[in-house]
This record gives sequence, C-alpha cells and structure tokens, in this order.
Amino acid sequence: MLSRPKPGESEADMLQLQNQFLSSGATPSVRIVKKANKKGRCADEELPILQDQRDMVTLDKLPDLPPTLVPGPPKRAKPSPRFTLPENQDPEERLDQHDRHITAVFTKIIERDTRAMTVTLPLPSGVAFPLVFRLSQKGSQRKTATSGKKSIFAQEIAARRNAEANSTPMEVIIPAQAQQEDELPGALISKKLELGEQGSCVPESSQRPQLITGEGFQCQNAKHEIQTIHEENLAILRALDPEELFQKQQSLRTKLDPSMIAFLKSRCSINDQTGVESLEEQNLGTMACETPEEEPMGSPPPTPELPVTPHKEWLHMDTVELEKLQWTQDLPPLRRKKTQEGMKQARFGLQGELLAPDADLPTHLGLHHHGEEAERAGYSLQEIFHLARSQISQQRALALQMLARIISKAQAGEFGSQLTDSVLRLLLDAGFLFLLRFSLDDSVDSVIAAAVWALRALLVDPGDEELLDNTFSWYQGVAVFSLMPYQEEEEEEDEEAPAEKARKNPQETRPPPDLARHDVIKGLLATQLLPRLRYLLEVTCPSPTVVQDILAVLIRVARHSLESATKVLQCPRLIDTVVREFLPSSWSPVGEGPISRLHGVPCAAAMKLLRVLASAGRNISARLMCGFDLRSRLCRFVSEAPQELAMPIQEAEQLCTESFRLWAVAATYGQGGDLYRELYPVLIQALQAVPQELSTQPHSRLAMLRISALITLLTHLTQASSSSSTELHAPARNNPVESNPSPAPPSISWVQVSGLRPLLEPILRQVLRELPQPDAWKALAPLPTACLLYLAAYYQAWSQQPKLCPGECLQDVERLSEELVLPLLSQPAFRGLWDSLRPCSPLCNPLSCAPAPESIPSLVSLGCVAGCPPLSLAGPSSAFPFLTSLLCLLNVLTRIHKGLCGQLAPVLATPGLQDYLLHCGTPSHVPRLTLYFAWALRHEYHLQYLVLSLAQRMAGLRLDPRPDATLYHTVALTLLHYLLPGSEYLAHQLLLSSIFLPEFLPEGASGGPEAADFSDKLTLGNGGRPGSGRGALLAEACRDLPSIRGCYLAHCKLPGPALLHSQALYQAEPLHIPSLLLPVPKEPLLPADWPFLPLNHLYHQASGPGAEALSPSSLGTATRTLQWVLVLESWRPASLQAVPPAARLARLMCVFLVDSDLFREATIQQYITALLAQLCQPQALSLLKLDCPLPGLASFPDLYASFLEHFEAVSFGDPLFGTLVLLPLQRRFSVTLRLSLFGEHVGALRVLRLPLAQLPVSLENYTSPPEDNLDLLKLYFQALVMGTLCPSWCPVLYAVAVAHVNSFIFSQDPKSSDMVVAASKWMLQKTWLLTNECLKQHLLFYKLPNVALPEGFELYTQLPALRQNHLRDVTNGKNRRPSSSPAGSLVAQGT
Repeated sequence: MLSRPKPGESEADMLQLQNQFLSSGATPSVRIVKKANKKGRCADEELPILQDQRDMVTLDKLPDLPPTLVPGPPKRAKPSPRFTLPENQDPEERLDQHDRHITAVFTKIIERDTRAMTVTLPLPSGVAFPLVFRLSQKGSQRKTATSGKKSIFAQEIAARRNAEANSTPMEVIIPAQAQQEDELPGALISKKLELGEQGSCVPESSQRPQLITGEGFQCQNAKHEIQTIHEENLAILRALDPEELFQKQQSLRTKLDPSMIAFLKSRCSINDQTGVESLEEQNLGTMACETPEEEPMGSPPPTPELPVTPHKEWLHMDTVELEKLQWTQDLPPLRRKKTQEGMKQARFGLQGELLAPDADLPTHLGLHHHGEEAERAGYSLQEIFHLARSQISQQRALALQMLARIISKAQAGEFGSQLTDSVLRLLLDAGFLFLLRFSLDDSVDSVIAAAVWALRALLVDPGDEELLDNTFSWYQGVAVFSLMPYQEEEEEEDEEAPAEKARKNPQETRPPPDLARHDVIKGLLATQLLPRLRYLLEVTCPSPTVVQDILAVLIRVARHSLESATKVLQCPRLIDTVVREFLPSSWSPVGEGPISRLHGVPCAAAMKLLRVLASAGRNISARLMCGFDLRSRLCRFVSEAPQELAMPIQEAEQLCTESFRLWAVAATYGQGGDLYRELYPVLIQALQAVPQELSTQPHSRLAMLRISALITLLTHLTQASSSSSTELHAPARNNPVESNPSPAPPSISWVQVSGLRPLLEPILRQVLRELPQPDAWKALAPLPTACLLYLAAYYQAWSQQPKLCPGECLQDVERLSEELVLPLLSQPAFRGLWDSLRPCSPLCNPLSCAPAPESIPSLVSLGCVAGCPPLSLAGPSSAFPFLTSLLCLLNVLTRIHKGLCGQLAPVLATPGLQDYLLHCGTPSHVPRLTLYFAWALRHEYHLQYLVLSLAQRMAGLRLDPRPDATLYHTVALTLLHYLLPGSEYLAHQLLLSSIFLPEFLPEGASGGPEAADFSDKLTLGNGGRPGSGRGALLAEACRDLPSIRGCYLAHCKLPGPALLHSQALYQAEPLHIPSLLLPVPKEPLLPADWPFLPLNHLYHQASGPGAEALSPSSLGTATRTLQWVLVLESWRPASLQAVPPAARLARLMCVFLVDSDLFREATIQQYITALLAQLCQPQALSLLKLDCPLPGLASFPDLYASFLEHFEAVSFGDPLFGTLVLLPLQRRFSVTLRLSLFGEHVGALRVLRLPLAQLPVSLENYTSPPEDNLDLLKLYFQALVMGTLCPSWCPVLYAVAVAHVNSFIFSQDPKSSDMVVAASKWMLQKTWLLTNECLKQHLLFYKLPNVALPEGFELYTQLPALRQNHLRDVTNGKNRRPSSSPAGSLVAQGT
C-alpha cells in the first residue's frame, strides 16, 4: 500500500513518492473534469485523456530565461447568428435600456410604501437565547426533498422559517400621524384642540392617536383600546383652559429629554409626508390589501451646472463624479467682509508681491487654485511650502522662486505694516532653511537654481555688501564686525564647571535644527552645505546666475566668523575649484552682454571671496597667497588695465578693484611685499594714468573705486615698511589670539615706498579743486579720503625711521601744510563740510540707523537693503570719511611738528564742529544696539577721538585755559562710556590722556573750588554740615589727577588680547594683527558706572567667596575713586546721568562694607560727606528710586540688610554711617526697609545717634504721609513702649515713630477695616494707661515735626475737641466694636 506524504519530507522524497505511484499503476482518487465550452461540448470529448499524458514535474533541461511572449492576432468581434440587430433602433437608446452600471441602479431607486404593511412580532420564548442546534439531532430528523443540495445550516434555517410561517402572529397596522403644528408635542395637542373647538374639517370620530401606535400591545382588541385612550386624552385636554394648557406645555418642555423631543418631532415630520387616512380604512386594512404604486420620497438634488457637459465616450468619463468636477465651475463670489479668523493667511503673487484680501484678479493670471478660499487669488506661505514638495519639478522650482521673491521684498520693507509678523521668522520656524537644503540635493537643474537663489535671498543682503565695499578705503575700513549673532546660551555653557566640560564628549554637537534656531549659518554648515556647493560648482557646471549666487552665499558664510571662514578654506577642493574655474590665468575673449557659461572666465565675485577669507585671519591669508598660486593671478589681473582685459569693462573694473583689495588685505598682515617689487613698474604706470582718468567726464564710479583701492594698497604697503612702532605691550608671540608665534617680517623697506608720495600729491590737489562743485565732489568722494590716509601713513612711517633726518622731515611737513592743508582749510566750501556732521551723525539722528524691517536675531545683517539715506554717515552727502582722514593727517603733522598747532587751531573752532560736539556731549537716549548702528558709531567715534587728540595737543601748548576745554572733556567722557568692542586701544588712550587731562578741567585753575564752596553756602545755609569743605576737596582732587589716572588704569582693565589686537590695528603694526574681523558688538566696553569700578572691585574682594585681606593701597584706591566721583558730581554732572542716584547711593554704602575701619578715615569721611550732600539735593533726591533694578546689584533690600548688620556690629554710633542708614527709611520708599530695621535689626536703634540737626533731608520726608502698614505700626508702638526707642539713643526715629503712632491712634477714617479700628483703639487705651508720663504726653499731644526743638516735634497744649472726644469715648469703653484684640505679640508689659 502506498503511503501518503508526511510532514518534514523534502522535495526529493516527494518526487520519489510520485515515481512509486506512477510505477504502481494505481487509479487516482481524484479526476479533473473540465467544464463544457460555449458550444456545449465537453472538453473530454475534444481532448481525450491519455494514460501516459500526466502532469509531471521535471527539473532537467529547464531553460534559464523565460520564453519570449509573442502577441497573438487581434480578435474581431462577430455577432451571434441567433441575435439579429434591429435596423431602426438607436444604438445609444439600446445601451441605455440594457445599462446595468451602478449609476443606473442608484438613479432608479423607488422607495417601498410600508404604511399598510403588517408588522410580525417575534414569538415569545421562555429562554433568553435560542437553543443551540446539534449535529446529532440531524440523524433523527426526516430528510426533506430539497435537502440534497442544501447545507445542514441552510436546512435548519428553512425549517425555522416554516415553523414561524405556520403560526398566527398578531397583525398591527402602523397608523399615519397627523401634520406637525408646533415644535413640541404639547403644542401639537393644543393645536388639535383648537381646531376641534372651532369646527375642524376633520370630524371628531375620525381623529386617531398621533404618537401612540399600539406596537407591542398583545391583546386582541388593541386598536380599540388605543382609540379609547386617545379619546380620553382629548376629553381631558378640552376641559383645560388655555392658561392650564400652557402650563402643561411648559411642564413637558422641562421634563422631557431633548433627545425624546427630537424623536417626537421626527415622527411628526413622517406624518407630513404620508398624509391623513380615515379611521375606517385603518380598521379594515389587512395584509391582503394591494400595495400602492411606489413613488420616490423626494426629488433628486439638482445637478450642478458644469461649463462643459461630460460625455461617456470621453476617456475615464464613463462614471461622472460631480464632486471632483466642481473645480470646473465658476469661482464663488469674493467675500468682501471677512472675519479676523479668515484674514490671517496672507497671499502672495507669483512675483512675491502681497495681494490685497479683496483683490479681484482675473483667473488667467494663474493665481487661483483649488485649495482653501478658492475665490481669493494668490498663494499663502503654507500653500507655497506644499507646492515646494510637489512631485513635479516645475512646481517645486516655481515655489522656490516665489519664496525668494517674497524674502527679497520683505527684507526691502515693501510689506511695511501690512503683516502682523515677520515673514523671515515664520519661514525659519516652519523649516524653510532645511527645505532649501533638501532642494539643493535635487536632481533637476531648475530646482537647484531656484534653491540657490532663495538661499542667497535669505542670507545675502546686497546693500550690506555694497556698503562694506564702498567703505573699504575709509579710516580703519578694512576691519569689519563679524556677522555672527550674539548668543547668551554660549555664555551659560561657558559657566559650567571644568569637570563637567571634561566629562562631555568633545565631538558631541547639537543637531542642525537647534543650531539654526540660534544661528542660521551654523545650522547650514552642520548640514554639509559647503561640500554640496562645491559639487555644484565642480560637477554640474551651473549657469552664470547660479554661480554668482553660490559665490555670494560663500562670501556671506566667510563674513560670519573666523571659524566659518576656516571651514570654507578647509572644504575639500572648494577653493581649488573657485581659483581654477573662476580665476584662470588665460581665457577666451568675452564680449559685452550676457554669457552662457562662467566656467573658465575670471569672475570678480571669486576674487572678493578670497579677499573676505583673507580678512578673517593672518594664517588664512598666508595659505591663500602661497597655497593657491594667487601671486600669479594678481600679476595677471593687475598688470593690465581694465580696458585691455578680454572681458566686459564693468566686470574687468570690479575684478581689478578686488585684486587690489585682496593685495591690500595681505599687506595689512605684512604679506605681499615681494609682489610689490615685481609689480612696481605696473603700479607706477597706474598712478601716472590717474590724472588723465580724472580729467575725463563724467567720472565712472567703478573707476573711482578701483583708484581708491590702489591708493589703499599703497597705504598698507607703506605702513608695512615701517621698521619700528610704538608698543604698549609685549611681543606678539605672547598673544594667544595669534596662531603664528613668529611671523616673518615684511619683505619691503622704506626705500622702496618712499618715492610714491610725489605721484599721489598731484592727484589729491586735482581732486580738491573739485570741492566747490558738489556733483563732481560726490563722484570723486572715495579718492580724497584714500589720498589723505596715504599721506598720514607716509609721514607716520617716515617719522619712525631709525635714520631719520629731523630737519628734512620738518621742512617737508611745513611744505605740505603751506601748499595743501592751509589752502584747503581756507576754502568756503570746506566749512560747509563741518556743517553736515550733525545732520549725518548717528548719535544726533538715531533714526537713520533704525533696524531693518525683517531683522531676526539668528541671522545678523547690517540691514542696508535699500541703500543708505543721503543724510546718513555712509550716505552721499556725508563728510565723515573725508573729515576723519583729514583729522588723521592733521594729528600726524602736529605730532611731528608741534609748531603747526597754532596754524591748524582754526579747524577746531569751526562753528559746525562746535555745534556737533555740543550735541554729542549732551546725554540722550541711545536706541537698541544693532549691527549697523554699531558699525556707524565706530566710524563716528573715530572722528571724535581724532578731534580730542588734536585738541589735546593744542591745549598743551597754551598757557591760558581754552573756553571749549569743558566741551572736549564732556565729549571724552561720553565717548569713553560708549566705545564698542574693537576700540579697546581708543579707550586706553582716553584714560591715559583726555579723561584726566588737567587742561580739560579748567575749573580747577579758574576758581572752581571757590565757586563750589559759595554754592554750598547758598544751598545749605548755616544749617549745612560743618567741615564739608567741598572746594578744598575739589582742589585736592585736581592736584591728584595723575594718581587718579593711575588708579583707574589699574582697575579699568580691558581684555589683554583684545587690547593688543586693537592697538595693532590702530598703530598699523602688521606683525601683530591676527585678524581683520572685529568681535561681536554686544555692549560697550565699560559699564555706565565705570567711575565706581575701583569701589566695586574693593567690595567684591572683601565680600566675595574667596575674601582676602585688604591691601595697604585700599585706602588710596577708595580715596582716588571718591575724589574723581566728586569732581564729576560737581563739574561734569551730565556724565553721571546714566548712573541712577540709587546706584550711586549703593556704591557709597559699599565703602562701609569693605572693611570695619576704612570708613573711619578722615579723608573717606570728608569725601563721602560731600558726595552725600550732593545726593541729598532736592533735584537728585526726587530721582532717588530704590525699588527699580540697579546695575550690578541683585536687590537693594538685601544690600540694606547687610548694611544694617554691619552697622550694628562695627559702627559704634558713627554719624555718617547712621546717615546712610536713615536715608532709605524715608516714607516714600518701600516698607520692607523699615520692617528690616524695626523687626530684624532692632538693636541698631541703640547706636543710631545722629542728631536731628545733622539730618541731610527734611524730617517731613519721614513723617508724611502717615504710616498705613499695621505691622510696622505695631513695631513702632512696641519699640516706644518697651523703651527700645528713646530720644537719647535715636532722636530721628523716635520723632518719626511718635508721629506715626499719634496719627494712627487718633485716626477716625470710616473706611478703615475692623482690624485697623480695633488696633487703633487698643493702642490708644494702652497709651492712656502708660506709666511713662513723658512718652504718654508725646504720643497723645504730638502736633507737628520741628527739628529746632530738642524732641524734634511740637506738642499740643490742649488736645483738640475732636481728639478729646475720641479719647474719652475709647477710654470710657463707648462705641466699641466687637473684635478680638489685634495686639498679637503685644502684652501689657508697657502699661
């Protein structure tokens, strides 16, 4: 017997079993029979099964490839001979007749009328669930005739149906309901009643129940019972009057569930459709009656009108889906009045313009789509984002182009106040940055081009680049601020402990989204942006527009920081590709007009990229000059005139200009000197051609920029040739900022550059002749600035030569002054330049430096999208660059030849300059410090510093004090406070010279001390503090100015590396300049309270975590600081307006907290007394606010608590110490300060012995208005009663406490609470029972404060009648309110 296959047998076992079965010749248990074909013949008759033709599986000779499929011949439909087509019948009609599509079924639905159908109720059963059918019961049942082809389950269901059909169920006819008349059933019943009373058309006998149908009622006469109940209900309703009926209605409304009411209303609506039938028809109706003809319940909804009628023979239109064809209809009408919710989505056109909400634009513009609010034209930002992720490349490119245009218009401020939020902020929050990054990885060129364009629109501000290019030849214009946002989180990370930093993985970085949230450039660099841009430039070879966009993006990245510039330089093959493809030494000639390919053609943007990279650091510049063969490129582009280069003249001018600027940047570091020797003839030839170019009209702006770049290059080469310079620091190898410890000296000498001046002076003279002509002067504006700066650098370098001939140098300086400088100063047009300083000043006109409309913290820019306004520092009408360069030259000339100071003195006396300095010295509100504002202030501060330096040299040669010395000193103090990072050298020089210059303090030598004493006598009178002697103190301070300067130089220390970097830039020391990028201008270098910095250092040294013993010089430091503050308070009060009076008081209090003996020194006592008298003047006292935030102070109450504790411990009743304790206790200050003294430091009352006559402020400031704090009043009363506060120990506060307690115990304010009234009566009762008659008399008979009396107040000889009556009522127990004693902790100890 053959065995069956078993589980686990392999394919080989299966084949073996098959062979055994075939060899045995057994009959198969299954036979495959095919169905008959269409002709009725069986398949077995056509193809008889042979015994040897069996289905066998063979694996041998199996072909490797499947057989080729050859399509068979097309079949042609043949009509059946048994069916004949009618000749006169329309084919479309015949198709409609036999159409069995689902749409035909849905459109021909006829609802069956079930109004007269019999409802068959299920038979009652005694069990909860039907019995389970068991298969064993089947055998006992008799087999039916039809059970042969039915399953057991079907047979059982059929048997049960037969059993139910043989039974006689109860038949109930569902009656139709009457017409609905009102909202609720009660209203319906009421309406029926009214109709019956008025003679309704429906007779009473035909009325039937409206809501009760009788379903489920199993008695035989159910219909009769239902009708009887209905008639009884009607009789009850007829017996009710309308008011009772209305009450029943209201009862139904409140009792019925809302869902039940809705159900009843639906039943009434069914009755409206079915109509009313007579009662006889209901009684006679049975299941045998015929069903009326079925009619549709409602007409189908109207078909919407489409502009084109679809036909079935169209492709995919066999099924018409109207919902999907609604977009072909006309647009809905534009809703003019929209809610605020609908107006949130701003819509933009294809050109990035903002469309008005009610703009009705034609549809052929392509601005309508099928999204939300289809009637409105334009695309919202959300829809543009959705379009940018489309699968169709044209849609992605269109969306990115729209976003680029929107960003450009938003940055230009075209949207203005039409939008409530920033477009850039919304885009960045939505992930626009990474959408662009993903789009750069696209495979379609158009999408990549659009993504690069959008990236440039986001990062690059064309106005910023133009501004920085135009100001490259200004004084210190080669150094710019880093375009990097200031992040506070980085400072928080730096505050972590070193151990925590060591535990962190150094390679662990934040994800790109977190980086981009704080810094867009860092976030982009974290997404491998640079390798992708390199790939686009090197492999894809995009169009010239895309190349320009990529280079602009790389320039913006290089301006971000030294780190970003280093990443650009270190990106594999990026700079190689830029130099090779876009700065070739040879190229095919290119004509005017657009070109199709930029690869292999020199590009000015590529040279600018290298220049910006070189500005980031010395090492980057050296690597570019040596590692990428830039010397040969510079020789190629500089040796020929722009007209001779085989390229468009505009591009050639820019390329030549950028070549000069790159060389100038390298020369700033002392590099490129060997290139100067090679190209010396070329430079001489270029200088000789300048006068001829200047003679041609009109002047080309690009040509002027090229000539100014050439002169700037010569300026930096001249500075590099200087063999010695004045140094204030150690060698540069000690500077940790520089990575090159021993830079190579410049390979250029003074002899090689000394012959350039004769070629440049004629150029300057030729340019200065155009000064009376405003239009020509504006066109030539870059040239005079560059020429004057060259002359200043030339004479500066000449004066520092070791083999200098002083006579020759002085003669040449005199010649230049007579031939060039003095004629310039005498021109009338020159005076007009000084008049333009104030209108173009950022300090005088802060609105000219307003932030950009789309400025965001994570993406910093200068914000010059639309260019600089005419009346701005960098505008065409500004004289700042020219006058700054002129002042630089005048400073150099007066330093070399001091005899010229008298001849050049009229420069400082110009009315325009005096007016400008007067407004700069006046304190004003400085707006928020933006990057452009910081950039403009830096250049304005250059002019102010050079004016002060020139004034200082001229003041030292005059015996009599100048009348404008006070103005110069005020400007110097203001300038020192506002100097920004990068100007550390200027701040150091101001502290060395102008700030503490005796010539700038003419009051010390012209009766200033005497005037101060006379003013104190007029102000204080005879009641002033004796021995203040402010005049003598000021005279002593003027004599100690050198010591004061040394004190501030020691404590106002600037960061060492930053100071060395700044000094190298301003002193033109090429070997010590690490970078031309300035630090981020987050705040001024010195705080507003810099005059108090030495006191702050002493306080922190004594009270810090690592408190140390004070050095012997602490007394001198405190004395010098107090002297300088007294000088400023007396003669320069405007310089301290930035320091609030409360901050000044806190700084004086710190002197007492430094040490237990320092405040006892007589010198300290004198100066603090004089400063306190100035602080207590009515004008300053009104500005004293102790509840506002103070710079450098966490909380004034905390400082005051420490002050009280120190006073209680070491004061020993010092009057000056006590004065500072009493000053914050005035009534208008916070009650917390008074509670701190009377609650926590009540022991200090025993030593607070300041006499009333020495109180610097009026006693009314403490007693008025009356105290309203109940806790403090309790403490006052407790201190008086227990004897803690007595007039011999603390006369001032004794008078204050008596005044407030007296006012409280006799207060009769009807608005007072019960607790206050009870406390007042309780205190009055306790006062009446006092045994201390003196205190009792003071508390009861207090009248007014009077410091002339020993007690400090006047007393009533007899109480007023009102107070007498109140005292009698309280002491006799009348009109006493029922309340508990509010005394709290007070007991009868004082009675």
